[in-house]
Amino acid sequence: MKIAIGCDHIVTDVKDKVKKMLENDGHEVIDCGTFDFERTHYPIFGRKVAMQVNEKKADFGVAICGTGVGISNAVQKTFGARTVLVRDAITAIDARKNYDANVISFGGAVTGTGLIYEIIKKFISTKYEPTPAKDELIKKINSLITVKKFEDNLFDEELTKWDKGLYHD
Repeated sequence: MKIAIGCDHIVTDVKDKVKKMLENDGHEVIDCGTFDFERTHYPIFGRKVAMQVNEKKADFGVAICGTGVGISNAVQKTFGARTVLVRDAITAIDARKNYDANVISFGGAVTGTGLIYEIIKKFISTKYEPTPAKDELIKKINSLITVKKFEDNLFDEELTKWDKGLYHD
């Protein structure tokens, strides 16, 4: 199975550990970054993960930031991506069975690496259980995002501000 994974600079170590665990299970992992602890902007990496899934380059995505709130919002604003921010396996299973979620998001600073790994395993092994009502609801949710692909330089202005020190952790 192909899994795209991405994070912000706060939890690069968590992402790297989860990536290694997934690779040890035989999955092909597409690492969307970030690759170090240098300050960056989390929406970039949430979007990268979501685009891998949207463009069918990955079967599922995993997005991780400090609390998971910011990066999950970035994923959710990407056409074709349906993510859930979780801290338990039951929510992850429900998201797959009933909403056909294709990206799972975590707060790497508030959820342990082992728990993240176990939840991902449940998420990717759970099948969507389609019904006409669920399919129609998902179709409506998908229709909320109409822009299929934003420009690659979407966050350049924020990165410039970041470099100038206008944002702070």
